[in-house]
Order: sequence, then structure tokens, then C-alpha cells
Amino acid sequence: MASTPIERGTAQWSSRFAFIMAAVGSSVGLGNLWRFSAELGTNGGAAFLMIYIACIVFVGVPVLMSEYIIGRAGNSSSAVGSNNDLAERSGVSKVWSSGAWFGMVASFLIVSFYCVVAAWVLSYIPKFLFGTFNGMPALEIEQEFGKVLANPNTNVLPYFLFFGLLTSWLVSRGVNRGIELAAKLLMPIFFILLIGLAAYSIISSAGNGGTSEAFAFMFTPDFSKINAEVAQSALGQACFSIGIGNAIMITYGAYLPRDVSIPKSAVTISFVDTLVAIIAGLAIFPVVFANNLDFEAGAGIFFTTLPTAMSNAPGGMFIGAAFFFLAFFAAITSSVSLLEPSVAYLAEKTAWTKRKAAWITGAAIMTLGLGSIYISGFMDFIDGGLAGPILAPLSALLIVLFTGWRLNKAILAQELDGPGRALGEFIMIFVKYIAPIFMGLILVMGIWGKWIAPLFAG
Repeated sequence: MASTPIERGTAQWSSRFAFIMAAVGSSVGLGNLWRFSAELGTNGGAAFLMIYIACIVFVGVPVLMSEYIIGRAGNSSSAVGSNNDLAERSGVSKVWSSGAWFGMVASFLIVSFYCVVAAWVLSYIPKFLFGTFNGMPALEIEQEFGKVLANPNTNVLPYFLFFGLLTSWLVSRGVNRGIELAAKLLMPIFFILLIGLAAYSIISSAGNGGTSEAFAFMFTPDFSKINAEVAQSALGQACFSIGIGNAIMITYGAYLPRDVSIPKSAVTISFVDTLVAIIAGLAIFPVVFANNLDFEAGAGIFFTTLPTAMSNAPGGMFIGAAFFFLAFFAAITSSVSLLEPSVAYLAEKTAWTKRKAAWITGAAIMTLGLGSIYISGFMDFIDGGLAGPILAPLSALLIVLFTGWRLNKAILAQELDGPGRALGEFIMIFVKYIAPIFMGLILVMGIWGKWIAPLFAG
């Protein structure tokens, strides 16, 4: 079936740099700081990192490229609209557009609890700036996070509302004056802070062996640590970190100018995302080892272990505040990208202005987010039971199957044409034959681990 272009919307990234910053800002979020450090610490360090990088190369890049292709080729302002358009132009069932649907629902659910985690991050900034942890025993510092959760009206809700409103406001300003502007301003600051904190951590921890232990932990693999559980965690973290399976990159691809190489962009963004995760590990683990703290503390490494270490460091109150400011910058660029797919779809279907769609969708995610604040187990259900193990991998699986096997070949060739064409054709091998297998595995393992196995255990 011949490719018939449909008129593209007017919103586009102003430059390749703007797109890269926005896409990196979407990928580089709390997943690279809070979640990556937790996964690395509990899954064997270098063994996990090695598999993680392999997952980025063989799965992350192919899915990311597929999502950009659908976004730009679809000539729609929303992920679902792009997928629908391409299914129609390729002569296949619109059931294939369900990949974008599942992704959009996943991003909507994720951003609701993401705002809660960001609120935790924000609550720690004044604690460092005003010296809350100065002179506090280690046990009390570790218990501080429990106090935050125990009194959400004072310690979480105000920050949650601020963060949710800020996210909605930035999205309401549109592609260039909101998402792009935030990324271009915040991401350079983020990189400077991250590199500075990593350098501080490495230098300050070198004298007592923390740096050497951290390097050995992160870069000397113990192959006995590799098992199915570590591999599953690495694959899941790779997908979560890059942001695939959430309809984000399809939506961002819809704003992508024709002169930008999709294959090169997919590789660049995946590389930067991985590099940031590694540098974040270098900012965290030397301090952890230098203070003989629990590097297997999981999610607690961010809110209990690190504050304990930083409270004892020279200038710790400023270093700690800088670290949590860093996490805030990462969180806001990611939350904006998570909200954008739903807003773009709502604006397209209702003909509302972007501003109206953003504020209505923002109100919806903040209402849902209250469940993660006040209902025990609610966040774990959304992240660990629904969006993470089912919706996101199902979306990514359908996207690569559609791109590799059902998308009109003329459309695909057009999107890969130009600089990076040979690279794109090479990556398409993984799109067709490798990525679907692993996305299918992570979907099956997620459903089994979260829903089926507990039934047998009970």
C-alpha cells in the first residue's frame, strides 16, 4: 500500500539540540538516580551493570528507534493518533495502535506516583539547607524518612501539589515554551551538578578506601551473581530508565523535524542515559562504601543511606542539598514527558487548547496521586503490579512488532533515509528478531512474578 502523507501539526522541536535535551531530560530522571542505584546495589553491582548495558544495546535502542519512527511518520500530535494513522496507511488492523494506548495509560499512571516520589525528594532539600541532620545520630537520620511518610499532610502533600502544578504548567505552555525550554535550561545544570557531585564523592572518599571499593563493586563483575532474577531486573531497569513503552518517545517523535536522523538520535540518547546512570553510581557508591553503609539498602539508599553519609561529610548540608536539587531537576523533566502523551491525545481528540488539556489532565493525575500518598500499597500496585510489569512492556512489544513486521516498507524506508541509514537498517535486525523476544520475556516474567506466582505461594 502506498504511503500517503497527512498534514503534520505545527509543533516541532526548534533544533536537534532542543530535541536531544528534551529526550535526554525525559530519559534521565529518578530512574537513573533513585532506582538505578537501588537496583545496582541489590543485584550484584558490576554483574548487573554489564547485563544492563547489553539490554540497552539490544533492546532499548531498537524500541526507542521504533517509537521515534512511529511518532514522526504518523503525522499526528499524539502517540495514539500516529499509531492509528500508520496502521491505516499500512493496510493493517488498528488493533496495532493498542501499543500506543497501553503506553499512554502507563505514562498516566506512572506520573501520578512519580509526583509523590518527587515530593519526597523536595522535602529533603530544606532538611539539608537548614541543618536538620547536623549532629543527628545515624539511626535517627535513617528514621527520618519514616517520619516523612507518617505525616503526609505536612511533609508530602505541599511538595506534591507544587510539583504536580509545576509539571502541568510547563506542559500547558506547549512544546517550545514549556517542555523544550525546561529541558534546555535544566539539563545543562543537571549535568554540571552530577559531574561535580561525582567528582566530590570520588575525591573525598579516596583516602579511606571508599572510592576503590566503589570502582571494584561497579566495574569488576562477579559472574556468580548473574542469574535470571538479575537479568530480569536489568532488562526492566533499562526499559524504565530510557522511558520506552510509555508513549513518550512516540509523542516526542511527532515533533521531530525531517532533517534529524532517527537512528543516530536513538543511539545518542541511549548512550547519554546510560552514562548518566553510571556517573550517578559514582556519585553515590564511593560515599556509601567510605562510611561503611549498606549498599544493598534498595530504594532506601536514596532517602536513608545517602543522608546519613552526607551529614558526616565536610560541607555535607550543601552537598546534600545539591544532590536533591539534582534529583528534582531530573524529576521535573521526566514528569513533563510522562504527562505529555495524555495531554497531546486529549487536545487532539477534543480540539481543546493545549493549556486546557494540560490543566485537566494534571488535575486528574494529582487526584490519582493522592492514592499513592494516603493508601497503603497503592503506589506498589500501580508501579509494581500494573504499569511496570504489564502495560509498559506490552506497549513496547506491540510497538517493535508493528515497526518490524507490519509497518509499510516505504514509510519505514523514508524514516530511515539520510544520515544514519546504514545504522538504522542494522538496528532493524534487532527490532525484528531480538527486541520482541526479550520484551515478551519481561512481560511474561512480570505477569508471572506479580500476579500468578503469588497465587501458588498462597
